[in-house]
Amino acid sequence: MTQTTTVLVIGGGATGVGIVRDLALRGIDATLVDRGGLASGTSGRSHGLLHSGARYAEADPNGAKECIEENRILREIAGECIRDSGGLFVELPEDDSAYFDSKLDACRDLGIPATELTGTEARERVADLSDTVQRAFAVPDGVVYPSRLVAATAGDAVEHGATIHTHAPVEAMATTNGEDRRIQSVWVGGSVDDEIRAEIVVNATGAWAEHCAAMADVSVPMRPTKGVMVAVPYEGIEPVLNRCRPPADGDIIIPHDEQVILGTTSVAVDDPDEYATDAAEIELMFDECAAMVPALKGRSAVRPYWGVRPLYALDEDDRGTVDEGTGDARGISRDFTLLDHRADGVENFLTIVGGKLTTHRQMAAAVADQIADRLGVTTACRTAEQPLAAADDPAAIDALVDQFDARSPADEDVLTQPDHI
Repeated sequence: MTQTTTVLVIGGGATGVGIVRDLALRGIDATLVDRGGLASGTSGRSHGLLHSGARYAEADPNGAKECIEENRILREIAGECIRDSGGLFVELPEDDSAYFDSKLDACRDLGIPATELTGTEARERVADLSDTVQRAFAVPDGVVYPSRLVAATAGDAVEHGATIHTHAPVEAMATTNGEDRRIQSVWVGGSVDDEIRAEIVVNATGAWAEHCAAMADVSVPMRPTKGVMVAVPYEGIEPVLNRCRPPADGDIIIPHDEQVILGTTSVAVDDPDEYATDAAEIELMFDECAAMVPALKGRSAVRPYWGVRPLYALDEDDRGTVDEGTGDARGISRDFTLLDHRADGVENFLTIVGGKLTTHRQMAAAVADQIADRLGVTTACRTAEQPLAAADDPAAIDALVDQFDARSPADEDVLTQPDHI
């Protein structure tokens, strides 16, 4: 029996659930499907940094502005999905002092709160910080718990009328013939095992966007890169620690309650499902991050995991990458791109790629704005003002995590254990 919906969103990461939530709040019928549990792709395998924008301030001021705007919004709406940790950018003797100065000046120019600290003042905030830290500056970075964020967003979407199917992989798309083709139906397996017909189909599958688009005979060239994160037992670090140098391996430490997450690398991969996971990458994180916190040396990794970034190849070509001399591929920024496939001859198909976890709500709003315009819906976006479902109740959020099978390695240590364990 064929199912129908106004909008079908494929992909249950932060952006996908953000889209169905936005649409539902506008009164638009929306259904989401994902091949696994929610947050099972890039979102749940990120380092979980809530960007202040400082990382991009001197190189990408527009991207930095987006980050600080979304940082403030998420703090208001996402409750216990966010940890208000603050952040430090620290300078070591081998780091370029001019880079520190330009980043600090750029933050201040953009309205990103930034307070310069001496090395001694920085160590008063983080007792285990290296004695060699010369200076630092404090910014409003924070920590996102991705499983909670995605589940709470999904719960809010369902509460406002959206439908979400997990373990429901898209297996095929049927398009009409002729110049102005349309996706006529999408066959979804697993828990749905049925055909879904929609007026508009959205590809929000991230690193898998190329494969999804190919089902509609559309080309979306992706250039995914893998990055390792390493969870380590460690207490006593409150702020996010950033090495103040151009983006490189092992330049960030994310604090949780009793662990820290060390990250990360950036290595191009051909297939987001099949790539090498080298133990040397884990050791590299210890070596590099220990330059900021020497006591990390000799610790054991309790939870190493890799994530794959959803980088759009044409964007990467335009911005260029930085070759670190070890095969790493790093863009200066991580902007997002919304593709309207009318330009490719498919009238009712959109793809959203790129971006960051911090800006997922803004990405979702861009998609929902375009859909609303097509449908003649004049209701404005309300996701910046509407708190997420159960946002201030960790146990209720974690129940949603289990409901949507959204437990992910990025915040596994923070989540309450389900009743059956």
